[in-house]
Amino acid sequence: MRIGILTGGGDCPGLNAAIRSVVRKALASGHETIGIRYGWKGLMTLDTFTLDLNNISGILPRGGTILGTSRTNPYKHPDGEKAILENLEKAKIDALVAIGGEDTLSVAYKLHKAGVNIVGIPKTIDNDVRGTDYSIGFDTAVNIATEAIDRIHTTAESHNRVAVVEVMGRHTGWIALYSGLAGGADVILIPEKPFDIDQVCKIIEKRHARGKNFSIVVVAEGAKFKVEEHVDKDGTLIVQDLRVDEFGHVRLGGIGNLVADQIEKRTGMEARATILGHIQRGGSPTAFDRILATRFGVKAVELINEGRFGVMTALQGNEIVDVELYEVVGGLKTVNPELFEIAEVFFG
Repeated sequence: MRIGILTGGGDCPGLNAAIRSVVRKALASGHETIGIRYGWKGLMTLDTFTLDLNNISGILPRGGTILGTSRTNPYKHPDGEKAILENLEKAKIDALVAIGGEDTLSVAYKLHKAGVNIVGIPKTIDNDVRGTDYSIGFDTAVNIATEAIDRIHTTAESHNRVAVVEVMGRHTGWIALYSGLAGGADVILIPEKPFDIDQVCKIIEKRHARGKNFSIVVVAEGAKFKVEEHVDKDGTLIVQDLRVDEFGHVRLGGIGNLVADQIEKRTGMEARATILGHIQRGGSPTAFDRILATRFGVKAVELINEGRFGVMTALQGNEIVDVELYEVVGGLKTVNPELFEIAEVFFG
């Protein structure tokens, strides 16, 4: 059997570990492995090469993806699905492993319905893929953000400042909540709970009144101001520009600067914003992400060996299981309100 492998969407640490795992398990099972460059774009243009033990050697600790990636959506291109189906036949690929987030997996689900033998592996630093407790890349991103918060903490204390740290996460607050808790943030702002800037300032002023002359505010890039007082109603997303990608996503970013500006104006305290940006996506994966990616890769090939397609590997508890792709697509895994309520105990 010939197994194709692709990585789609944004890059993240741990992708190479997953590629390595799929290849090693597939070869051990007597299969051939074919690398597909640049996600779905590579399947539309038939940009492929043979993956073997030589070209996966040494990639375990490397960030990014040796296959390259793109945000190409074949269903936004004329005859995109037709091109993929024809190229899979030309390349004699019998089964496909698609490593990606919700967008990549939504394409995988459509292709499965069109007859493609496909297995998904969840990856995203945002950790917003439904059906799995963790996705590849999330743990590394949280560790990077936490280290940054620790470093900012010391300079904020030295200069008597309010430090606002903007982290990624798109429409969910997993990175903000986890890194904020781990870094001892005094306020955490997430998309799931529109915030009242006056309440944020009250928390900071309360700390100041008891002798704390600095504060740390962690804000997710998709966080929103309340549009009505005392009503948890979504405000407007803060974006870098109005352009959208082929999956309809705008480029988020800039909420950190707005929050810092409002805090300084309302409290009189100096406030500075730090936007971590793509530093959260880069570099070597943590041990957790390397092991998770390896387990996902092994499970994906096992599912192929069993003839089980249209599914995604997932971590539930400490077990690697599979879930149907139709249960994964069509929505995001958002932060549990109870988890945020626990975090609020430590605010201020």
